Amino acid sequence: MPVNLSEKETPAEQSERFTATHWSQVLEARDGASPQAAEALERLCRTYWYPLYAYVRRQGKAPHDAQDLTQEFFARLLAGNFLKGVQRQKGKFRSFLLASMNHFLADASDRANAAKRGGGQVPTSLSQEDAENRYLADAALALSPESIFEKRWATALLEEALQKLRQEFAASGKLERFEALSVFLQDGSEAGDYVAVGTQLGMTANAVAAAVQRLRERYRELVRAEIAHTVETPEDLQEEMRHLLAVLAR
Repeated sequence: MPVNLSEKETPAEQSERFTATHWSQVLEARDGASPQAAEALERLCRTYWYPLYAYVRRQGKAPHDAQDLTQEFFARLLAGNFLKGVQRQKGKFRSFLLASMNHFLADASDRANAAKRGGGQVPTSLSQEDAENRYLADAALALSPESIFEKRWATALLEEALQKLRQEFAASGKLERFEALSVFLQDGSEAGDYVAVGTQLGMTANAVAAAVQRLRERYRELVRAEIAHTVETPEDLQEEMRHLLAVLAR
């Protein structure tokens, strides 16, 4: 597991974070009330495309069929077809997404016209080859479809948070510092390496230690923010954080 992610937020931080999450915007999309809803939903779909692809592949679908089905599922989701029945108490996008996919796969009519699949309407940076290569690496894991989905859900959250952290450093002209310090976000990094990194960056070991601490704190904040985008309440956030830690520990 990368960094201790279990620290709790203050009530004030929780209140601010839940002013307008992506998930609440997605729920508002049922009535077309939020102009930000489509952008929020597209962002979530882009993040969770591979976890669902891996889920469908583990169900026994061939690579091309899995990609077509995943593409069609998200195209329909973005079109709003699955949003009408979403109730506000269904407060976790992760649970909603998996339940919706199961419903989609069980409905033979949704899969009848393969020509309509993969229409290019879903924003994803993964090609079929990229997705399948990732899946082949995952195939060695003895995981159920649900477990592989959750494992890649967790990975997607961490990757999204890490990318945002990298972008913050790049925006402030400190990308080299990020690349040198980010190794300390991973398991196996040693405090003794601070001297070597300090030499590289022109910093003392103590200054590197302080910078690493700030990096880890900001990373935790961004991971929590990513989860906050997919739930509706502070209580849901705490529950999802606990679930994330459990998934990462498996």
